[in-house]
Amino acid sequence: MSAKLHGLLAEFADAEQLHGAALRTKHEGYLFIEAYSPYAIEGLAEALHPRKVHVPFWTLVGGILGGGIMYFVEWYSAAIDYPINVGGRPPFSWPAFFPPTFEMTLLWASVFGVFAMLIGNGLPRLHHPLFAIPEFERGSSDRFFLLLRAHDPHFDLPRTRDFLATLAPLSIIEVPE
Repeated sequence: MSAKLHGLLAEFADAEQLHGAALRTKHEGYLFIEAYSPYAIEGLAEALHPRKVHVPFWTLVGGILGGGIMYFVEWYSAAIDYPINVGGRPPFSWPAFFPPTFEMTLLWASVFGVFAMLIGNGLPRLHHPLFAIPEFERGSSDRFFLLLRAHDPHFDLPRTRDFLATLAPLSIIEVPE
């Protein structure tokens, strides 16, 4: 084979077969399993190895950074750099600093959360190797697919192909990178 292999794709006729195949694949020890179906299948996400989600952590980091930086900038500009006596108030009047700080906390948390989600999903990705497989077009209408990635430590092409054959798929397709 001249092209680098992305993985092996098994095609199934119904959702129960895909769910059972995903469970057996996970039990077999594969870590990088992907499933594709035209609709949501109950229990399929648990049958796959879910990846750890870092979006809440980065959202918190963004909120703390945004709020902290905004509060520091307001304090520095009003109390240190350019103190002005307005109506006898002290230069460091924290109630006036709260609304912009709150808004920047929300803005930075949202931006960090969106970027964490995009990076976690591997986006932006303009092309996926599965799009070159003609059979995969039916994945949005009436077929169910299980992909075992080639970079999985448990992946060995002949052994993985034999394992997928025991799951009784309609076809097993090599997906080039």
